[in-house]
Amino acid sequence: MQRLTLHSNVGSDGILLLKVPFTPSDANLEVKITIQPVKPETKTPEELGYPPGFFGEVIGGWAGEPLVRAEPGEFEQRETLQ
Repeated sequence: MQRLTLHSNVGSDGILLLKVPFTPSDANLEVKITIQPVKPETKTPEELGYPPGFFGEVIGGWAGEPLVRAEPGEFEQRETLQ
């Protein structure tokens, strides 16, 4: 008996396609399929490489003068491509 774990995706048509190579070919097999959703893996900021307390310190942390976007100014005129 062989036990396989496959991660697959159901297409937008709602069909799950599985291709499982097996040797010997032309064999009689009993195949059992268990389907369960994959739970998304949740990682902490520290596990993602951020130092402890990083987001608490930087969120809303700008203490300088308000940022102002400058006017774009005049754009140069270029030759048209032919």
